[in-house]
Amino acid sequence: MPQSPHDRAAEYHNKAAHAHSAAATAHGKGDHLTAHELSQQAHEHSKKAFELSKEASSQAASSKH
Repeated sequence: MPQSPHDRAAEYHNKAAHAHSAAATAHGKGDHLTAHELSQQAHEHSKKAFELSKEASSQAASSKH
């Protein structure tokens, strides 16, 4: 069964949170390059989650009519 946009958005929010946590850990260890790369990855996951959230919201609104 295909995942709904809502489920996929939640998955990307979780991926972003994990990448943020890993970036903080890397930064704390002085590995700033890895921390920067992980922060960029978190940002991309957050943007994808936002797009999927908008899609889910749009689908929910259209199903009410």
